[in-house]
Amino acid sequence: MPTIDLAGIAAQLQACGITHMVWIPDSEMGGLEAHLDPSIRLVRACREGEAIAIAAGLMLGGARPAVVIQCTGFFEAGDAFRNVAKDLGLPLFLLIGHRNRTAFLEGRSKDSAAKHLQAVLGAWELEYIALEPGGDPAVIGELYARSQGSGSAAAVIVAE
Repeated sequence: MPTIDLAGIAAQLQACGITHMVWIPDSEMGGLEAHLDPSIRLVRACREGEAIAIAAGLMLGGARPAVVIQCTGFFEAGDAFRNVAKDLGLPLFLLIGHRNRTAFLEGRSKDSAAKHLQAVLGAWELEYIALEPGGDPAVIGELYARSQGSGSAAAVIVAE
């Protein structure tokens, strides 16, 4: 069974020039830290809304952060996301662990988080792509370039 290429994700983050990874580890992305280049500073947050606020402060200071959280955390952080991405217009970049996505799509899970993530991203008018198990992490660099070029927030949903 294909898996998520965490080393490839880490390499893409480095190639994009990400300076900080603001992170709350989850089941999909928990092993990413072991693959990070030391040039990317890891910043651990307590809550997902806090992670988005930290990333906003870093961006205002000239850094290039990425926020790495789980889908349920993105739901919790809606107001912080709205403020940063919509009101302030900052090109926030997120990697969102999509809990149980594969099992849900195969009918093996009724997890409501898996069911609703893409609808919530659409409601926020957030450009996103899905990185499926076995998928090419190069899509991260492509989306990041579009996001930063347009000055708009974007997300990669990383499927389990």
